[in-house]
Amino acid sequence: MSRLGRRFAALSAANRTALTTFITAGDPTLAATVPALHQLVASGADVLELGIPFSDPEAEGPAIQASSERGLANGIRLTTCLDMVREFRARDDETPIVLMGYLNSVLAMGEAVFARAASDAGVDGLIMVNLPPEEAQTLKCELDRADIDLIFLVAPTTTDARLVKILGRASGFVYYVSLKGITGANHLDVRAVAERVAKIKAHTDLPVQVGFGIKDAASARAVGQHADGVVIGSALVTTMGSEVDDEARLIRLGEQTLALRQALDG
Repeated sequence: MSRLGRRFAALSAANRTALTTFITAGDPTLAATVPALHQLVASGADVLELGIPFSDPEAEGPAIQASSERGLANGIRLTTCLDMVREFRARDDETPIVLMGYLNSVLAMGEAVFARAASDAGVDGLIMVNLPPEEAQTLKCELDRADIDLIFLVAPTTTDARLVKILGRASGFVYYVSLKGITGANHLDVRAVAERVAKIKAHTDLPVQVGFGIKDAASARAVGQHADGVVIGSALVTTMGSEVDDEARLIRLGEQTLALRQALDG
């Protein structure tokens, strides 16, 4: 069983909701990323998403767009992200890590080359925001060989027929985008999310995590009552981008994550 499988199985057995955290690689500096990942885990994160900086992140709001710009300005590339995962693994071989980004970076490296490199680094899953399932077969085959889960997004506008098609290709977990819009948007409808998550879970045994629009303990707790996990991104990215010293940034990040964890645990 993969790290993701083991982690979600353990959380389910303990009747706990997964806390998945997102930060962007190389933001605000190259040296800040790996310590931040360890701080997130120490403060209660169950799964880590590491963003691959990209020049045109069309699904992202202002906070994550700015973090991508900072990461790119710091020289971050896909290979650098893999190096960071490898460095993290030197101290933590248990926490699942999912890379999240855009297909362009993977195609530039080559799908087979990327899959082998990601596996060697210790990556457990991949989310490609601009990869439709119809175009995913080649990459999925390479990732399957490397025991890396390809995780798909499901939107509020996804039709029932398309949902079944997506779920037939999904692995690791299903990422439900809670609203129509970009990351960090401010119009979360918890009742609509609950209804949609129930429909997804009726068609799959995979865990369903909800992201986009969840930005504090209250919204995390509200959504966490209906999903297997919640994904927090923009709020943490904002903390990473704050103009404070490294120690203060890690303290804030830890306090923020702990508050989310405590809210989910009730």
